[in-house]
Amino acid sequence: MAREALLQPGDGYGRDEDRMLRPQSMADMVGQREVAKRLQIVVDAAMKRDEPLGHILFDGPPGLGKTTFATCIPKDLGVNFQLTSGPAIQAPKDLVPYLTNADERSVLFIDEIHRIPKAVEEYLYTAMEDFRIDIVLGEGTNARTINLQIKPFTLIGATTRSGMLSAPLRDRFLLREHLDFYTDDELAEIVGRNAKKLGVTIDEDAALEISKRSRSTPRVANNRLRWVRDFATSRADGHVTLELAREAMEMQAIDEMGLDKQDRGYLSTIVRVFGGGPAGIEAIAHTMNAAPDTLADEVEPFLLRTELVVRTPRGRVVTPKAMDHLKAIKWK
Repeated sequence: MAREALLQPGDGYGRDEDRMLRPQSMADMVGQREVAKRLQIVVDAAMKRDEPLGHILFDGPPGLGKTTFATCIPKDLGVNFQLTSGPAIQAPKDLVPYLTNADERSVLFIDEIHRIPKAVEEYLYTAMEDFRIDIVLGEGTNARTINLQIKPFTLIGATTRSGMLSAPLRDRFLLREHLDFYTDDELAEIVGRNAKKLGVTIDEDAALEISKRSRSTPRVANNRLRWVRDFATSRADGHVTLELAREAMEMQAIDEMGLDKQDRGYLSTIVRVFGGGPAGIEAIAHTMNAAPDTLADEVEPFLLRTELVVRTPRGRVVTPKAMDHLKAIKWK
């Protein structure tokens, strides 16, 4: 008897919702307007000249819209689209199917492009510039190389660490765009739009409250919105008011600045154990029973950006702003 899959693609875990919440064209996007304007110019020019769009590199922190831009561009161009990621391409042979299957003027999107190996990066050079690749057939003394022309295509790369890309690869991108964080008003508009897509009604002040606790990041705002929707469905009639949004955020221990329990635990550890700092990351991690990488990669970036912590040669130091915040909040 054939075995049925326990979980079908798209079942649960918000996969379909993630796709539904993303804008379908650049005209629908909120925020990043300067980036969108520049991209619209090159898209319009490519369509009028009937030429492939130049290669584009997006960089910036996670959750700001790099993948959304990459999926909207081919839709606006009316061309086919392929998607892969840097970790999935470990050798040039892994890249060959994407290049040979690419239609003329189609888009190939490589997420986390900084994670592709050096050999793959060098293989991309001729593909991006001359639209040709070398394929090796056979092994040893019987091996021979075939020079294969591929159809002109557009490579869109996305990275959270542009400094890890080599200069030769960066220079081959015609357009390089850095995505910045969003304002509270922009996030509130995103929350309001996506609430309609999720079939939930929400007051304007509730949408703004969610946006203020979303770390200036649309992905975080969408996650907060879905939690508030579930809370409103379970505890009320499904309509999200300001009071209901605050209650939902309190249950998740997310305060007015968007800090969660781990963030506040990091700050309070430095204050309580190390007298406000300076303190080394290893010492803080051991005191909290956490991994140093977790604190450095997940906790510290937001705290540094919001000026709650500073890094000094001697270690981390909590700022007066953080001290005032810890005194003002209700949670520990």
